[in-house]
Amino acid sequence: MTKPLRTAALSTLTAGLLMGFSALSASAFDTRAKAAYVLDTKTDTVLLDKNAKEPLPPASMSKLMTLYIAFEALRDGRLTLDERLPVSQHAMSYKGSTMFLNTQDRVRVEDLLRGIIVLSGNDACVVIAEALSPDGTEAGFARYMTRRARDMGMENSTFANSNGWPAIGHRMSVQDLAILAERLIEDFPEYYPMFAETEFAFDGRAPSNTRNRNPLLRLDIGADGLKTGHTEEAGFGLVGSAQQKDRRVIFVLSGLGSTRARAEEAESVVNWSFRQFAEKTIATAGTPVAQAEVWMGARASVGLVPAKDMNILLPALTRNELQAEVVYSGPIRAPIAKGDQLAELVFQPEGLPEMRLPLVAEDDVSVGGFPVRVMTAANVLIKRFLNGPGTEE
Repeated sequence: MTKPLRTAALSTLTAGLLMGFSALSASAFDTRAKAAYVLDTKTDTVLLDKNAKEPLPPASMSKLMTLYIAFEALRDGRLTLDERLPVSQHAMSYKGSTMFLNTQDRVRVEDLLRGIIVLSGNDACVVIAEALSPDGTEAGFARYMTRRARDMGMENSTFANSNGWPAIGHRMSVQDLAILAERLIEDFPEYYPMFAETEFAFDGRAPSNTRNRNPLLRLDIGADGLKTGHTEEAGFGLVGSAQQKDRRVIFVLSGLGSTRARAEEAESVVNWSFRQFAEKTIATAGTPVAQAEVWMGARASVGLVPAKDMNILLPALTRNELQAEVVYSGPIRAPIAKGDQLAELVFQPEGLPEMRLPLVAEDDVSVGGFPVRVMTAANVLIKRFLNGPGTEE
């Protein structure tokens, strides 16, 4: 019978694994942002999590979802970069940051994409939205955005429009924005360089709106995207990414008080992320970390091993002991196939969110024969007798 969740201290479960390895201690980044999330994509290590799942008004940062859907349409052949799209009265009516489009325009898709990425054009978003909407309306596109976000694992995102204009119920969490940023980078490398462009002078008609508002692009710190946002309700925010050598960091900041605060906080996050952490291999593929009890198996236990090397980022300054444990529900009923995920290695370095890494079965374990079943039943009866009536493990 499967028992409740079991845990065991790592130090009692390893035979030399991680011996001599020190966990690394550092203070968490003390951000002024209302919500923040920082992810190292190489090791999938979360470096900062502050109110990361709280649905908040995302302002223009939600334009990234419109862009993702547009890139999907380009990949699927439903749009082409040279295709020209009409501008509706509804699109032209948007204020704020725009490309100053009018209903006489028919605009190339490539120009609309740059208009969204570099100029943060509210009108450009609506032109794309109406072209791709299931019912031809921006509202219909927003409903599709919400469904597509759920498909991508963005559980705290609901869209009311295509551009982040303040609206009741238009919300995204900073974690969802990070998920979206990573998908944009990984799924559409052919379009991602647009996010590093610092200027776009569309048709010469908007000289006051030609420069990318991302404050990091001109600092030579590896920044190459993605999108700023600001409304009175949302404050100042940024979905950013930077790459230095073989490491990429994605970060989201929301709810800052000014453009200056956004610029300062974003640069500080990038510097902290690259300077204060070191990549470590905490466990190697195939090396047993623990033994899990097996129920009704040909063997009484099975080794728990990482399926691949476990590489994570850890703070690089102060050294303390790494506190960790293996967690699983057991005993685990046979049969067990080699490679089945059975447990997690759980630990929380000081100053970082909790980390959970999967452990899999080292070998196959078949169902035990008749003698094993008899012995198991006898052991259960003995335990019940020793523990007294009405008790069961």
